[in-house]
Order: sequence, then C-alpha cells, then structure tokens
Amino acid sequence: MIIDLRHISHEPRRFDFTFQPTWWQSEAVDDQIIGPDGPLTVRMTIHKEGTNYVVDGQLTGRFNVRCDRCLDPYALDLKPDFRLVLDVTSPDYGQGEYELLQEDLSVRFIDDLHLDVDDMVREQIYLSLPIKYLCGEDCAGLCPVCGRNLNQGTCSCERETGHPAFSKLKDLRLNED
Repeated sequence: MIIDLRHISHEPRRFDFTFQPTWWQSEAVDDQIIGPDGPLTVRMTIHKEGTNYVVDGQLTGRFNVRCDRCLDPYALDLKPDFRLVLDVTSPDYGQGEYELLQEDLSVRFIDDLHLDVDDMVREQIYLSLPIKYLCGEDCAGLCPVCGRNLNQGTCSCERETGHPAFSKLKDLRLNED
C-alpha cells in the first residue's frame, strides 16, 4: 500500500491497516521468522513538520518464529510503538565524504512523496524482534550428538565432558624423572 504524502498537512491524519497472514513473504524456506500468527494491525498518524513528515504508530500482532535452541516454532507477541521522521530532501552524497549528525540518525531519507507502508511495516517488525529467539528461558535445546529435542525427553547419547579444543591434551603423557 502506498500513501501519497502530498495529501498530508500539518494536521495529523490517521491511518488504520490490517495485514492478513498471507501478506508476509518469508525470505527463505528455513527462515527463523515463519510469519504472522493472525492478522497484524497498524495504527498510525502522519503529519507534516516543516519540510519533514512525522509518522507515529503502533503495530500489534503475533508472529511465529523458530527457537534458536530447539528449532520448534512458537508465537511471539509484538506491540512496538514507532516514530519515523521522513525527509524528502536527501543530503548531497555525491561530493566527497558526508558525516551523519546525531539528528540525522532518527531521519529516514526518501526519494519521492510516496510512502510504501508494506516496507515500513516489515522494517518495524524486524526492528521489534529479539536478537535471540527462545521459546522459554528453560529450553534445553537439541542433543549435539543425535539431534533429539531435549525438551521432549532425554537421550542415551554419551557426551564427552570438557571443551573439545582441549581433547588432544587427554593423550599427553608427561615424563617424570
């Protein structure tokens, strides 16, 4: 969905969107982010501030992701608030080096007066997801030998103790004089 920013004034204009689960396109078959667990709702207001446009919004929904330890899918609640400042006049990057100032870090430079809501929502989803996906703090993960999910029971694999980098030291014999 595209919003034409030419129709936005200094008065805040409200937008409500609902994204169905089929909207999400997974990056790869084995992607850790599986997709929405139901509809995602986005409520946002856009208003003009000087030459910039300010987007304030909230995303609400559940997302299915894979646990980093056991690889089982689980649902993660998302409810991030976001604020974007859109600057249509991009800085001149063609002339040598350009130093970003502190105020430039909160600004998103856009080329024209059209805001792609799908890209913005996808970006906000990625920014709100945790760095490490864990189905629970007590997740036992997978057995490194047989690959069994240790949350569903134990396995009978023999595991070597100690760090594998030091395994050669077991065979070291010292000559005692």
